[in-house]
Amino acid sequence: MKIFFTVLFLTILQISPAYSYIGPGMAVGVIVLVLGIIGAILLALFTVLYYPIKKTIQKFKKNKPSNHNNKKN
Repeated sequence: MKIFFTVLFLTILQISPAYSYIGPGMAVGVIVLVLGIIGAILLALFTVLYYPIKKTIQKFKKNKPSNHNNKKN
């Protein structure tokens, strides 16, 4: 068992370069993933903030006096 861990340890210590190629398809996938996460976060923030802002705007519009309703014909 001791020999196994020694061999395993020595194998892990040998660092060799991985001659691999990441093509443009992988890069496009990563870009789309990042944009999707950012878009989801922005959409969640907009959704949470939309209702209070909408209610505030409606409150100001309701309290604003309008001149055309006060005119008598």
